[in-house]
Amino acid sequence: MRSTVGLELAIRLLFGYLPATARRRLAGAPIVVDGEPLDPDLQLLLRLERMTTAGTPAAPVPRRRAHLDAATTLVGGRPPSAVTSRAVVIDRDDAGPPLAARLYCPNGLATGSPLLVYLHGGGWVTGGLNSHDTACRFLADRGRLRVLAVDYRLAPEDPFPAAVHDASAALRFARTRAATLGADPGSIAMGGDSAGANLAAVTAHLAIHAGEPGPARLLLFYPPTDAVNRTTSRDLFADGFLLTEADIVWFRDHYLPSADQHRDPRASILLADELTGMPPTHLVTAGFDPIRDEGELFARRLAEAGVPVVVRREPDLVHGFVNMIGLSARCRAAVADAAAALRESFAGHRPDLARRSDPTDQSHRPDPVAKPRVPDAVDAARLMG
Repeated sequence: MRSTVGLELAIRLLFGYLPATARRRLAGAPIVVDGEPLDPDLQLLLRLERMTTAGTPAAPVPRRRAHLDAATTLVGGRPPSAVTSRAVVIDRDDAGPPLAARLYCPNGLATGSPLLVYLHGGGWVTGGLNSHDTACRFLADRGRLRVLAVDYRLAPEDPFPAAVHDASAALRFARTRAATLGADPGSIAMGGDSAGANLAAVTAHLAIHAGEPGPARLLLFYPPTDAVNRTTSRDLFADGFLLTEADIVWFRDHYLPSADQHRDPRASILLADELTGMPPTHLVTAGFDPIRDEGELFARRLAEAGVPVVVRREPDLVHGFVNMIGLSARCRAAVADAAAALRESFAGHRPDLARRSDPTDQSHRPDPVAKPRVPDAVDAARLMG
């Protein structure tokens, strides 16, 4: 099994000292799919990732977990210094164990701020508080809100539906303890990336259909939504773009060991019979991501159910870009824009997450980030038509 030492050294040297023009040359000829070029920095990272197998299905679970923690430290960049954190224990009234959590707060933020309950990615098998520490600090800083990161149980030690129960417990905790967390109980959002985005959407759905208060907003980065059906993007990006088809199967089989579980809407939220009443949702996908299409199909179903939803495809990025904000300016801009959308929706200045969205109406689309080469948001009808 190839070591990660060489990869770590290469990332530090190439991204720490080489100018962008030199990195672009090392990345090789541009990779273009469906007329969209891959971000050159991410293209170079993909070349470097071949130096190790620690992040592939060839590695045992403990090694993959260690690799994700190390990799996110490398590519996450310097954490925002103006954000403090403290440990929190999520106690619960069900049969599940207490959960470790971490509360982030930007310096000077007033009491009674919005709160984002954040569920990390990692395929329900890897990831934790440390792997997403920088990302949560960045979201807190750019969103001007508190972030409660949750260390939910992982498979295969605790397979489905343990993580679902933990995410639901985290929402109930945030709602009942909002005041002690310094947050407004009426301004609680849930969010996450990849597996965490799946859990956030599932948790909102379960709460609403149980007659309980759901989150006020959802912020979802590239959510997996369907463990049964294949989409075109699964074939287009099956290999070579960080998350592979083999990875998807590996994660799914650890989290959902029985094929009978694949159709359960607590695993495949896209297959839920009814999505009416879901919270206003801001959903971001990556153009070079095998699960891109199922995330956008979920956005379409939300819109059809009358849910206010904005979907933004970042066409030149790959799955996992939330953790790469220190490596790629494009990744940083994409996450910053999503955090701004959440902040402004709570402040009442941005309608994206606060009103019903017609997928064919482009008047409410998120503004493009004011950086070169950052594309406009693409409306849901164009993405999924």
